[in-house]
Amino acid sequence: MGRRWRDGRGELVVHGGGEGSSVTVPLEIATSYRARTMGLLGRDSVDGALLLSPASSVHTFRMRMPIDVAYLDRRLRVIDVCTMRPGRLGMPRLRARHVVEAEAGVMEGWGVREGARVEVVVHGR
Repeated sequence: MGRRWRDGRGELVVHGGGEGSSVTVPLEIATSYRARTMGLLGRDSVDGALLLSPASSVHTFRMRMPIDVAYLDRRLRVIDVCTMRPGRLGMPRLRARHVVEAEAGVMEGWGVREGARVEVVVHGR
């Protein structure tokens, strides 16, 4: 089930709310080496979330803000979520194929938790 996204924009749809509800948030997609390396470095905020693919770990060196990090398996199921302060090195998650980053504290409100399923909707192909 290979994913072939390109750098760009889209939406992250979070499924798994209690009543079958879903939440949609703006998404930046970073698949090139350059875009994944830059990530959220040097930013003071992010509108929505950033998808890094492929990725199984992240770091927050040179970041200006704490971030929420969700690790996704190849089926886009959340296998772990954590909050990282600047200057940290995250441990790789063996089953992770993609990582979603967002401002610290927002993922809980979106319903991003272990076991939740997300969907990536790409804009402008």
